[in-house]
Amino acid sequence: MASTPDIHLYTSQTPNGVKISITLEELGLPYNFTNIALAKMEQKTDSFLAINPNGRIPALTDKFTDGKTINLFESGSIQQYLVDEYDKEHKISYPKGTREYYETNNWLFFLNAGVGPMQGQSNHFTRYAPETIEYGINRYQNETRRLYGVLDKHLQNSSSGYLVGDRCTIADIAHIGWITAAAWAGIEIEDFPALKAWRDKMQARPAVKKGSDIPVPRAKPAATEEERKKQAEETRAWVQQGMKEDASKNKI
Repeated sequence: MASTPDIHLYTSQTPNGVKISITLEELGLPYNFTNIALAKMEQKTDSFLAINPNGRIPALTDKFTDGKTINLFESGSIQQYLVDEYDKEHKISYPKGTREYYETNNWLFFLNAGVGPMQGQSNHFTRYAPETIEYGINRYQNETRRLYGVLDKHLQNSSSGYLVGDRCTIADIAHIGWITAAAWAGIEIEDFPALKAWRDKMQARPAVKKGSDIPVPRAKPAATEEERKKQAEETRAWVQQGMKEDASKNKI
């Protein structure tokens, strides 16, 4: 571990972005951050691609043990790096080799391979597609609901109210931004009472509150479906433009 962290977070106000700022706040680490304006395609600039060649947020740089800068991307990878390097007291993790360590990985991978991608596609077909495609909406909303059901059933049997053991871990942190945004994906959180109780418990944590407002304060959630549709209209244009630019750059 570097003697003094030199952490710089490149992020946006998204479910994946706030995972890292919340993790940093829970660990009490000093860090600087840059707000990457997705609508302006700043994630596609040469300077950002030098850190994350995939052109997605979040990304993070730090001084590694050899004194040189390390570039990190993919939110799960960043979270694991931060607890491996800086969570020696296991505030939001468990010692490597313990049962709880591997169970935390179960739920971290569950989010990164399941909830995030499926809910992300539900967001896209529900809010950003240029035309209504019922198959896509139904496919991804139903799969997101199924995954929410898995979480809800698991949390019903949790004595602590968290996903693993007796504490909030990076697995909980990985999920909170997505579960908070359930309505945007067309999901009724009230259908999952244990998951809703977990969401409320997480949102009450000071570090979650603070980290959720990085890099900019989180906008007040739309109260009605009509408000959500209006917000989607404002975002749809740059989402579609970004897709076109990606496609044009990758033509064979």
